[in-house]
Amino acid sequence: MLPLPSENRKVSPFFVFYLIVAAQFGLGVFSFQREIVKFVGNDAWIAVIIAGISIHVVLWMVYQILNKGANDITVIHKDLFGPWLGGLFSLALIVYLLTLAVSVVRSYIELIQVWIFPQLETWYMALILLALVYVYIIGGFRIIVGICFLSFIFTTPIFFIMLGFPLRHMQASHLFPIFDHSVAELLTATKTMSYSLTGFETIFFFYTFIKDAPKSQKWGHYGTAFSTISYLVIMIVSLMYFSKNQLLESVWPTLTIWQIADFTFLERFEFLGLSFWLFSVLNSVCLFTWAGTRGLKQLYSLKQKHSLIAILVMTAVAAVFLKTREQIDQLSSVMDALSLYVMYAYIPFIFFYQMIKGKLRRTS
Repeated sequence: MLPLPSENRKVSPFFVFYLIVAAQFGLGVFSFQREIVKFVGNDAWIAVIIAGISIHVVLWMVYQILNKGANDITVIHKDLFGPWLGGLFSLALIVYLLTLAVSVVRSYIELIQVWIFPQLETWYMALILLALVYVYIIGGFRIIVGICFLSFIFTTPIFFIMLGFPLRHMQASHLFPIFDHSVAELLTATKTMSYSLTGFETIFFFYTFIKDAPKSQKWGHYGTAFSTISYLVIMIVSLMYFSKNQLLESVWPTLTIWQIADFTFLERFEFLGLSFWLFSVLNSVCLFTWAGTRGLKQLYSLKQKHSLIAILVMTAVAAVFLKTREQIDQLSSVMDALSLYVMYAYIPFIFFYQMIKGKLRRTS
């Protein structure tokens, strides 16, 4: 295991807000509505709130685990389960995050191919995107934090300004009747929504790069609250603008809303919006990939530069092999299921196991 990072490699606690938002507020904003409306219709906004609350609880558990372990998750796994089983747990989490990166890369390329450049080759866009990822990650963690901060400043205001255009077409009656679905249906929709709020697990790896890391917990919760409120606003706007059937037929409802934007100097705003969203995509991919390479460095003492090149090549190859919409959806479905196990099974298990083992150590 590596020594803890020096102080000059760490960032202030409040930057955790931007890191959490960068991980959670990504491509999901364009398409999450349809899958939730499928289960609970006009009550979809309730599922967003429930999912957000559950993520706050899980994030609290994450901080309890890290605060007690006073190190990143690879060291905590080793302490709890020993080098072999602990290493397997760490490797599984690393593979999960790296697969999330593949899913984000391929989904963004698909958006570009469908909306802007239908003839664009997947390998070409993957090469450009992953070259940028390499440049940012090789610059170190502080560079990634800076990109997340700047992306938030530039892209977030534009995104919410665009949600103002459908106001004159929205109908509040689409939100009624409220609580018109069963608890089971709401829980099913909540599970689907939770996938859009995944990504905060990267804190397991960058925790040691935060100054006075325990003090960053409130900023992590602020970031999750911002992401939840953002998704809630998007969901309410979508429900009031579209009918239920229109939402079920639209693959990317948010982009459809952007199409009604009317500027005298710009005919297709969604082109510009998708181009700007490259910054958000880079945030997510950089965070997931950096966390994966950091974990491999901790486990196997691999130089991050070398493992990064290998992982980016594998990511590009995986993206090229995912050719059809059905294959991309299958990957998203798999990651949806895995994220549920990570958030609602793995993290609570580590939390309670660490708590019980700690009590046994104190009494022995």
